[in-house]
Amino acid sequence: MKQELESAFERILDAIAHDAAFEQLEIVQHAAHPHRGIVALSVTIDRPGGADLVLCERIATRINDALEALAMPYELQVESAGLERPLVKPADYRRFSGMRARIVTSLLVDGAKTHRGVLRGMSGENVLLETSARELPLPIGTIKSARLEYDPRADLQREKRDRKGFHGRNRN
Repeated sequence: MKQELESAFERILDAIAHDAAFEQLEIVQHAAHPHRGIVALSVTIDRPGGADLVLCERIATRINDALEALAMPYELQVESAGLERPLVKPADYRRFSGMRARIVTSLLVDGAKTHRGVLRGMSGENVLLETSARELPLPIGTIKSARLEYDPRADLQREKRDRKGFHGRNRN
């Protein structure tokens, strides 16, 4: 029964990922696991410019409508990847090169398991992370979790620079 629900969930997500109505949608990660006697389904989505509540609701409706025929109890959570988006594929480390990230490894690397810095892409099987000390190669096989790190101070500084530039142009 659980297996049938999981298989249907996988097929629905695959269909959504290839549906022109959800152009540029990325299914970042998804899972199905037992929770309080039912199956908990979760999916994290993203798209350029971010995934808003309306998009999350559209995805949830599509999944619920498709699973209705199975008549099995489940719990569904659809969420945006958000500002601190998880990095789950090697391509993510290249795509978000230049952005701040927090990476946790399963083994000690350079004396620590938690590493913060700026992503610099990949070199072979290593994720390159520029830390305050140096560029650190992190073997992708040792990465337990990774996500972008949102820094509100950077946004405030950018906004301040933009305002300053805007006012400076109006003085002439």
